[in-house]
Amino acid sequence: MTTTAPPSSPAPDDAGLIALAREALTIEIAGLQAMAARLDVRFAQAVRLLLACRGRVVVTGMGKSGHIGRKIAATLASTGTPAFFVHPAEASHGDLGMITPADAVLGISNSGESEELTTILPLIKRMGVPLVALTGRPDSTLARHADVVLDTGVPREACPHNLAPTASTTAQLAMGDALAVALLSARGFQPDDFARSHPGGALGRRLLTLVRDVMRPLERTPCVTAAATLPQMMHAMSAGGLGAVAVVGDDGRPAGIFTDGDLRRLIEARPGADLRALTAAEVMHPRPHTVRAQALAVEAAELMERHRITSVLVVDDEGRLTGALNSHDLMRAKVI
Repeated sequence: MTTTAPPSSPAPDDAGLIALAREALTIEIAGLQAMAARLDVRFAQAVRLLLACRGRVVVTGMGKSGHIGRKIAATLASTGTPAFFVHPAEASHGDLGMITPADAVLGISNSGESEELTTILPLIKRMGVPLVALTGRPDSTLARHADVVLDTGVPREACPHNLAPTASTTAQLAMGDALAVALLSARGFQPDDFARSHPGGALGRRLLTLVRDVMRPLERTPCVTAAATLPQMMHAMSAGGLGAVAVVGDDGRPAGIFTDGDLRRLIEARPGADLRALTAAEVMHPRPHTVRAQALAVEAAELMERHRITSVLVVDDEGRLTGALNSHDLMRAKVI
């Protein structure tokens, strides 16, 4: 016997799809606004409890709440609060040993009755581990076991059947972000702290990369003395591949700089003239812009941008030339 699938409703047109999206977003925004209006001293209590944790914040949750929990744990860990996620079902089969009395637990469940989570709550309490609950039901089993309850309930889900976790998981995620922001502010967490936990990201490169990490060392920096002739300077520039040549005094300090742009302007200014006898002292830019090797590479980039130059000389604490840097070096290092 064959069965016939029930007829499906025709798909909404473009305007209908956009209207559904707006309705879903409106429902989720309303849920967040309702949650924000309910915030009270319990939020501050939760922050202080997590701030006092001597170990790590252990985040746990089942299903969609578990997915949200993983993100919250990652956000906490990257903003100065050591944290990790433990699956509640796995906790019942040995992973509970990952939780120590020095830790704090952040339990997430919209209903507050997820069996896998409620099973381990008495064991967590027996260990004396403080528990913060994110739940949509302040009278749930999870809430009764918690030291602090944060109400993440929403008036309704964005799902048209009011079934799929949508607005409720958005509320959980937003509350996790609120905790992370409050904790990082209380810890005095700064951008350079963030960069240290994100060394591979753009911010990490900008805040951790030093000039000495990306500069060309002295042996690869084209240099001449003030008495060098223009042909000698051009040869040094071509060999160095920097687009500039440093003019260095007897004391090792840069006395000037001459760039390929300077060469073009010099030729344009003196058409037909024999320039070969000109010396570095006659054509160089005196008092060149310099940067210290221990400075941030982004500071060198800002210096170049401010003065509209593409190369800068690197000096040590005594002002002696130690290398050079140009915009291509910074781009290769992804600082700019």
